[in-house]
Amino acid sequence: MKKLIVAALAASLSAGVMAAGDAAAGKNKIAACAGCHGMNGKAMVPTYPNLAGQNAAYLEGALKAYKTQERKGYQAAIMYGMAAALSDQDIADIAAFYASQK
Repeated sequence: MKKLIVAALAASLSAGVMAAGDAAAGKNKIAACAGCHGMNGKAMVPTYPNLAGQNAAYLEGALKAYKTQERKGYQAAIMYGMAAALSDQDIADIAAFYASQK
């Protein structure tokens, strides 16, 4: 029984590690994002938000909410389409990349 509990705990911990974002991988996934938010997360258009240095957990949550169409408001319809094809790992990687920018 103890071995089963330890195995379940180890699996849950390793799943959490695998879900962590990889900023280097995220850099290769931002082509669609960069059109509005910039390659380094600094938007060229004042009405688009800067993503550089933003908290990764916040960015992940926002992208997931756009993907499920739970987030509403300004430009949400555009973001629904952008986030729809992203996997959870893509979202984590993109969030890690923009969070790492200054």
